[in-house]
Amino acid sequence: MIAVRRRRRQRPETLAEVATVTQRLAVLLAAGVTPASAWQHVAVSTGSAIAVTVASEGDAAIADAVVHAAVGLDPIETGAWRGLAAAWSVATQAGAPLAPCLREYSRSLRDLAQSQRDARVALAAPVATARMVMVLPAVGVLFGMALGFNTLATLFTTPIGWGCLAIGVALIGAAQRWNRSLVVKATPKEAAPGIGCDLMAIAVSGGGSLDRARVVLDDAVRRFGLPTIDGVDEVLALSRSAGVPAAELLRSEADEQRRVARADAQEQAAALAVRLMLPLGLCILPAFMVLGVFPLLVTVISSTVGSF
Repeated sequence: MIAVRRRRRQRPETLAEVATVTQRLAVLLAAGVTPASAWQHVAVSTGSAIAVTVASEGDAAIADAVVHAAVGLDPIETGAWRGLAAAWSVATQAGAPLAPCLREYSRSLRDLAQSQRDARVALAAPVATARMVMVLPAVGVLFGMALGFNTLATLFTTPIGWGCLAIGVALIGAAQRWNRSLVVKATPKEAAPGIGCDLMAIAVSGGGSLDRARVVLDDAVRRFGLPTIDGVDEVLALSRSAGVPAAELLRSEADEQRRVARADAQEQAAALAVRLMLPLGLCILPAFMVLGVFPLLVTVISSTVGSF
């Protein structure tokens, strides 16, 4: 039984936990620690539930244990764990060193985790503004009542008030759905860009033929449900035509795919801050006018006309 330290902090961010586990595994394996011992040390040091589950399996079926332990997690986090399992499986089949690939994979995961943080930072200011504006209708109602105008009665007992309530609630609901949609579109969808080239580089590093390495790669893609592999065939064709080893070309292509993915994620996060102002201007502010200002005007006019 592995003793896991209790932690008061919240569960690690999506991808950050996978990156930490992968990085520590790479360091321990490079230092000569056996795979089973490496997983045990990582489980104790990180408190990762996935690492604890895998460590309890010992040397048997580590890749399958990773996949089974990751069932039910967030899709992008599940994809990250599956990428780790695939790298482990390919290295085992090809007899290739695993530590260098795990280092690169952990770096890719940290880049994507940073992109997720950028998206949250971009979202923070518009969300805070939207929450403040959503409070303004209540402030407007209270302000009207402080002046002696029963704005609540106008909202809840008159046809005009019912119409304002319906429109205001609809606008606020639309803004919330719009915000969620923008955030989802700006969130990275691929957990392991360049993983195909990385896996192929591991396979050819074992000393086998390119055809055998490609069979191992295709088997890993099917077994672990990885996304469509891009760039591998082009790199292998270049390797054959130029007569140079494929491993370095594959790692270079994987780095390029990660750079492109990181740049795309940063661009999406930067654009998100601007796009989130659209629901604020088109939905939240009109909702404030409908729920806070217009009922007050109706109440003031009704009271003024009734006094004559």
